[in-house]
Amino acid sequence: MPANTFTCTLQVRWGDSDRLGHVNNTRFVEYLQEGRVQFLNAVFGGPGVRGAAVVRKLTTDFLHPILDDSGPLTIELWITRIGTTSYGVRHVVTDRDGKVCADAEALMVAFDLATSSSRPLSEDERNLLVEYLVAK
Repeated sequence: MPANTFTCTLQVRWGDSDRLGHVNNTRFVEYLQEGRVQFLNAVFGGPGVRGAAVVRKLTTDFLHPILDDSGPLTIELWITRIGTTSYGVRHVVTDRDGKVCADAEALMVAFDLATSSSRPLSEDERNLLVEYLVAK
C-alpha cells in the first residue's frame, strides 16, 4: 500500500445482515460508497468544493463474510491511477480482527453537471489526488 492512504471506520448496522446472518453484498457496496465519500470529501475539502465525479465502474472481490459482530470495519482507500478525465480509487475493507473482507476498485469519471458528460480533471484536482497515488 502507498504511504498516504485514507482510513475510516464504519459500524455494522443492525439492519445490514440478512436472514443468513451475514452482511449482504449490496451492503458491502454501501460501505464502499460511504468510505469513498468520506475520502473524497477529505481530499477535495467537502462536497461541491471541486467538480463532481461519478462512478463509471466498480469491481469488488468479496473475500470474507461480515457478520453483525465483525465491526467496527476499517476501510483504507487510495488512488491507483489518474487519467485525463478519470481516476481509480482502491478500497480495502477489514473487520475488527484485521481480516480482509473486500477488495474493490472504483473508476471515477470527472463529470460536468451542466452538460451531463465527462470533463477533464482540473490541475487542482490532479494535485490533490496525486497525494494518494500509488507510487510505481
